[in-house]
Amino acid sequence: MGQQQLLLIILGVMIVGVAVTVAITLFNDHLIEADRDDIQNDLALMATRAQEYYFRPLPMAGGGHSFLGLTADAAGMVKIVSNEFVNNEHGTFTIQTAGTSSLVILQAVGRVQLPDGTFPTYYCRVRDRKYLTQLIN
Repeated sequence: MGQQQLLLIILGVMIVGVAVTVAITLFNDHLIEADRDDIQNDLALMATRAQEYYFRPLPMAGGGHSFLGLTADAAGMVKIVSNEFVNNEHGTFTIQTAGTSSLVILQAVGRVQLPDGTFPTYYCRVRDRKYLTQLIN
């Protein structure tokens, strides 16, 4: 083989290697973004359920216009979601700060590891008629 042919083979191998590296990076980025979207959707569901709890009367196992019954433990979580939902394929969900009369803060930690070694973490501040999701990392 001539030198030109060897250089073309080396160049071809390098191009394929770069293409594979870029494809892996794009796949990982998509996986992280999909996990973030899933976490936000699950937090929106939890926020809506917490608001339902807020408006449900006390005799019907609700909060009676308060989030006070939503404690930062398993007993508080089971009032808005099932035990299976707390640790699902998207992440781990908890009540970060126990409910007050007007606010409860939910937390979600994703399952897909970020490039810096951490996991996506979100807080969701839930009030009676609105909620705000905040990305921590």
